[in-house]
Amino acid sequence: MRVCKLGRADYLETWAAMRAFSQARQADTPDELWICEHPPVFTLGIAGRAQHVLQAGDIAVVRSDRGGQVTYHGPGQVVAYPLVDLRRLGLHVKEYVFQLERALLKTLEACGATGQRVVGAPGVYVNLADPLGHTALPRERAAENPWCGIGKIAAVGVKVSRHCAYHGVALNVHMDLSPFERIDACGYPGLRTVDLSTIGVAISCDRVAEQLGAHLTSFLSPR
Repeated sequence: MRVCKLGRADYLETWAAMRAFSQARQADTPDELWICEHPPVFTLGIAGRAQHVLQAGDIAVVRSDRGGQVTYHGPGQVVAYPLVDLRRLGLHVKEYVFQLERALLKTLEACGATGQRVVGAPGVYVNLADPLGHTALPRERAAENPWCGIGKIAAVGVKVSRHCAYHGVALNVHMDLSPFERIDACGYPGLRTVDLSTIGVAISCDRVAEQLGAHLTSFLSPR
């Protein structure tokens, strides 16, 4: 897998380039991994509901062709876009998402944090009461406040066309988190968004990008 470090890259331009790469690729086109950071932007998934954008303000809202609801991208967040042929990797879409989450979990572990999955809610979360420990999230959540004590630290959203995937994952490192208060993150009212600095991990985006890139490259190798 060829790893491309794009630096700070405009979201619309990056999306267009991913789409063009995926549409033009052939059976023998090598997979690529693009790692970048975006200027502030809200993105809605292809079936995303506009009512989850509570107050966009001066931040642009882009309706993308990825799956999922609304999220925010901005400085201090590591974004990774694997451009991969799932058939060549021997992965179905659900297995692919599992491997993306696995790479995020291992990256957080390398940073000293404990990420966790929530059934039915793609992405990676932390137990706000013990983000650096190993206390599991409750199996059953209260109906009146299902996100109590849970923070989302990484988002997953993908697009698959002709067995080829693009879009990917975003891991929050050291951000201005206030824009997340203007949306129902990932379509979940009441869900708090956190980053590594919020939970007590001081680390650079470059170091996190290295870890995430290494794990994605490892877990997305042909079987």
